[in-house]
Formats: sequence, structure tokens, C-alpha cells
Amino acid sequence: MNRRQLLISAGLATVLLPLSGKPFATASVPTPTPPRAARRPVRIEQLGRVRVDPYAWLRAENWDEARHDPGLLDPEIVAHLEAENAYADAVLAPLTERREAYAARMAALQSESTEAPALETDGFAYRVRQRPGADHPEHVRRSPGGSEEIVFSPGDRARGSAYYRSVAEQHTPDHRYFVWAEDTEGGDAYRICARDLETGEVIEQHAAEAFGWEGVVVSPCSRFVFWTRRNSRGRPVRVYRTPLGGLAEGDAADTLVYEETDEALFLSVRRAASGAHVAIRISGPDLDEWRLIASDRIESEPAVVEPRTPGLRYMVEDWNGALVILTDADQAVDGQIVTAPRETPGRGRWRTLVEHRPGTHILDIRPFAGHLARRQRRNGRLEVVTREPAGTERVIGFDEDAYALTLDDAQYHPSTSLRLIYQSPREPRRWISCDMTSGETTELARQRVGGGFDADNYEILRLDAPSPDGAQIPITVLRRRNGGGSGPRPLMLHGYGAYGVSTEAAFSPEAIALADEGWAYAIAHVRGGSEKGRNWFLDGRRDKKVNSFIDFNACARHLLDRGVARPGAIVGYGLSAGGLLVGGAVNRAPDLYAGIIAQVPFVDMLNTMSDANHPLVPLFRPDWGDPLADPDAYDWIAAISPYENVRAQPYPAILATAGVRDPRVSYWEPAKWTAALREATTSDNPVLFTTDMAAGHQTSGGASDRHAQMALFWAFADFAAGRA
Repeated sequence: MNRRQLLISAGLATVLLPLSGKPFATASVPTPTPPRAARRPVRIEQLGRVRVDPYAWLRAENWDEARHDPGLLDPEIVAHLEAENAYADAVLAPLTERREAYAARMAALQSESTEAPALETDGFAYRVRQRPGADHPEHVRRSPGGSEEIVFSPGDRARGSAYYRSVAEQHTPDHRYFVWAEDTEGGDAYRICARDLETGEVIEQHAAEAFGWEGVVVSPCSRFVFWTRRNSRGRPVRVYRTPLGGLAEGDAADTLVYEETDEALFLSVRRAASGAHVAIRISGPDLDEWRLIASDRIESEPAVVEPRTPGLRYMVEDWNGALVILTDADQAVDGQIVTAPRETPGRGRWRTLVEHRPGTHILDIRPFAGHLARRQRRNGRLEVVTREPAGTERVIGFDEDAYALTLDDAQYHPSTSLRLIYQSPREPRRWISCDMTSGETTELARQRVGGGFDADNYEILRLDAPSPDGAQIPITVLRRRNGGGSGPRPLMLHGYGAYGVSTEAAFSPEAIALADEGWAYAIAHVRGGSEKGRNWFLDGRRDKKVNSFIDFNACARHLLDRGVARPGAIVGYGLSAGGLLVGGAVNRAPDLYAGIIAQVPFVDMLNTMSDANHPLVPLFRPDWGDPLADPDAYDWIAAISPYENVRAQPYPAILATAGVRDPRVSYWEPAKWTAALREATTSDNPVLFTTDMAAGHQTSGGASDRHAQMALFWAFADFAAGRA
């Protein structure tokens, strides 16, 4: 009897073990019938190539409108999505208690109050705290008189909403307002809000038209908010300046500052750490253009630093009376730091401050009044370097095998102290203060973890898997110590490997909960990320994207060979472009995996990149290629796209998810992929697909929503690996 039959056949009453280790009963239910999407072949001719898409009809013709209002979807498509949800619910029903137990364990781990250390500025002290059992954190301020108040409570704002997520939380430099942006529908459309901290009044934009990611910033003078407005297709294309007191007045109060007409570029806004300027960044995967608005001329036109040039990437800050720029100019592939005059900052005036060192990847910079901090990865390890104007440098590093190190968002520019956040897969976050003059470090606070958590009960392995072309692929493994035993275990293998984004070895209550159940949790740092520098990204991009899939499978095999993973018990997990990774990997080696979890997966790669009307396609053509104009790009995408490469072979159990409001990876990608898998697979393992009809690319921002989703994934993994 296969695992699917074991779960759902009638008459089986005690097939599962909950986290308590005691059996529980499951109800007798009839065997559900999986939905079969109608096959309506569409012949597509493109660049002299022909392909047939049997499930093209699942992409709604009005998808752009329907993601704003799912009620506009074709009833036949809605019926199919609802049938998929009903089938998945029926198959997963016996896992309900296991899901609840996983979610309870995650909640227990986060049951302790955690308070980030307060940052004092001008006598005001701001901090973020997470109360026990609360879904959302609170933003708290202590005034110079000593009284404390909650300046923003996302939990209160979320009450009564099916979806809520807040971003861009910040106070004005004069401490009069607290500002944030909130999404109450799940489609990445944000409304900007400001609370007047003198009167308590909350001022809201009438329409949710802002883009949240790096899209909202308060001016240094505290009078205005600069924000990016989305167009009808969800792209940030305009930057506006709005008086804080005029947020509720609508268009009449908004002043257009900049508009970008090139759909291949992306807009964001920032404020210099020194307060010297507001910056508009116009960027693509392979170019940047920065435009600055000086704080003493805040209503003036933005001035260009260096005009956009294909192949030139740069990032601008202000330090020591000049601009300081992190760039890859002059073949500095891993980054160098240069300076430029504020008034005449063009590239001809750039002077080297920190030279390019191949293999030392400079990730970001943070200026202070008397020091410049930079975060970099050297020999695979993250470190922070502080520099004085005279050139003296100090390195802050750690000796752990695997960890994550970031610069705290909360910094005080005049200070000589730098705030860092350190964590590892077995160590919760620690806030560390570093005296940039002496190099002395002090722990300010640490994340408190409940549920009887003890870091000594867990161990981390750092391994390197040989890929077929000789590349060594780093792997980070977390597992619970087992009385000195180190035998093979079921393995959750996670990866991303796209856009140069590194998957850092951070602390995760969800991973701890899985390890507590005897699993090993591993991160495959495949090519396509930047874990080994910019070239690591380039070797997993465009025509080399197949390396990411090959690397992922190499990691799975290496963990089997090393005795870390148990044969027949490896589950691959990927999110978004990580869904492309696991979808491509399982097509190449289905026998390696007991299961695949693909969360909002980018799996209909060829058709999506051939859709010139998709809001993100022009932006990401440099990363994936353009199959509308480049025959070579068509061929390499067609060769790896998970949907196009589904074929008759024994696939493992599959669970894919989607959000009907998702503007990034649309619901039809996993809908088409799972339909093709169900038709092609020669095994009896179930192919499951669920669509959240009230969310987009992410779950709602509450901890309980995240725990519920991850608990579903982990329970499914138990089932797929034969543990249920």
C-alpha cells in the first residue's frame, strides 16, 4: 500500500503519530478523486519554435483585474481552484492533529516576550517588542520625561481583517509622527498611514497605491513623505512627495517628483543615514541610476549622480563631507568603495576608498559621523569592517561554522557604536553593540525562546557537496543532538538560488520545530545566490541556470553519501524562485525525493517570460533571458522550465501553493504545473495544489498565519517521508 492509500483509504483509524508520540485516531473517509483539468491544447509559434500548452486556459484573460478582485475570475477557473482546494483538504485531513501539534510547538518556541534594545535619539528611546502569544510586534517609545507609549500596534490595525501586513515603520526625525504602510488585501498594494504622536490622530491615504518594499521614506526635515506609486499593473513607476499632514487629502496634496518610463527598471526611495539627502534609486539587475534631493533643498528637482549605464551597478550614501559609493565599476565584480564630491559626483570624480579584493564580496555600507561600516563576506564568512576617516580599520567576525550577521536597521548616526544582529540556526538573535573606536563588543539583548528550548540540544554541520563540474556547493545542516548518535535522518532540503539573493543561516523556530521531530534541516547554497560572491550568482543565471538544479541534487546526494539523510526520506522545499529550483531538480531526479513542497512556485517559466504584459517580465529579462527576442534564450528556458519538462516518470508526493492575488507568481503557474504532473506521473503519490483566495505572494503578517502554513508543510513532509 502506498503512502497516499495509507492516508486516505477507509477504515484506517490510527496511522499517524502526533508530536506527543501517542497515536491518535483518524476518521474513516472515502477515497477522494483528484481533479482533472480539461486539456485544451494551444499551439504557440515563437521564434521559429513550436510548443503546445494544454492548460493555457487556466491563465485568466483578465488576470490583472482579477487579482485585485477575484470575483472577476472566470467561474470555470474558480471551480477548478475550489476543486483543487477540496481535494487537498480531503487528502490532508488526517494530518490535522499533526499540523496543530507543529503549530503549537512553533508558538511555544515564540511564547516568550522579546524586546529589541531601545535606540535613543534626542532623548527619545524607540524599540520593538513581541509580547507572548501576540501575532504582531508593537512599536514602543519612551519620551524624555520617562513615560512610555505604544506608537504603533499592527495587531490592533489587523483586527477584523483576513489579511494584514505592515512595512516601512519609521518615526519622523522630529519625533512628531510615526509612519507605516499597510496592505490589507494581500496584493502588495499599500496604504501609507501616519500617527500624530501629539494628538493620537491617525492620518490615512484614501487609496492603497503605494509600493511597500523600500517605497516609503520620511524626509530629513520631517515635513514630507516620499513614496513610490504603483501603476495599474503593480509596478512602482512614480515617486511622489506628500506633506505628512496631507496624506488624507488625495491627489491634491501629492507632488510628482520623478516618473520612470522604462518598464525594465524599478524604483525605490531612501534617506541618507546622515540626513543629507533623500535618494531615488532607479535600478535593474545590471544597472543603477541614483538621483539625490538635498535636505536643505527638499522641494528641488532630484540631481543625477551617474547616468544609467548597462553593466554599471552602484549604491550611494553620504559620509565625511562627500558621497560614498559601493560599486562594481572597472570590473570590481565583488565590489569596491569610492568617494565623490556632493556637487559634482559623476564617475570621472570617483576616487577609490576601499579597493576591490576578488573573493571578498562587499554587501552593504552604513556611514556614521566618524566611521564607515561595511558588511562583507570573506572566505564564505560574514564579517563587519569599521573604518575611520584616517583609514584605520577593525574587523568584527565570528568563529561559528554557520551564522547570519546583519546591520541593525536601528542606528544613531552621531554615535560611535554600531549595532549588529547575530544569529545562527541554533542560536536566536543577539543584538550586539560594537564600539567602533576601540573594537569592544557588548551584548545588548537576545531573543528569548520558550518551549524549553536549549541551544546545546542542537548542532550545526557545514559541508561542501561536489557538483558534477567540480564546484563545491556549501550546505548548512541543523539537527538535534541525539544522545551522541548521528545516523541518517529524514531531511528537509531548502534552497533558493536566484537574483543573487543569499539564503543566510538564520535562526528559525519553524526549523527548530522540525528538528525536534527528528528531522535534519539543510540549506543548499546553490549557484544563483551570492553565498560565494557575485560570480556564484552569475554561474547560476541565464544560460547557466541549470547549474542551480544540478547543485541542489548534488547536495541531496552528498547528504545521503555522508549518512546525514535517510534514503527515501528527502523532501525538497522552495519558495517562489526556490519553487523553480525544486521543480527543476525533481524533473531531473525524481527518485531522490520523497516529497516536494513548492510555495508560490515560479514553474511556468517559458510562458511567463514570453508574456510582455506581465509587470515583472521586463525587469527580470537580464536574469532569465528574453524568449520573445532571443532564440538562444528561448532554448535554454525551454530546456529547464519545470512545466515544459514534466514527463512520464514516478514523481514523489507534491504540494504546491498559490495566492490568487499574487502579482509576482500568478496562481496559474502552479495550477498548470500540478495538472501536468498529475497526468504524467507513473507513481501513486498524490499531487496537491492549494490556492489562498484572500492572499498574494505572502501569508498575512501574523505569526499564527506563518506557523499554520509551515505546520502544513511539515506535516505533509512527515507524510511524504513515510512518517505518517
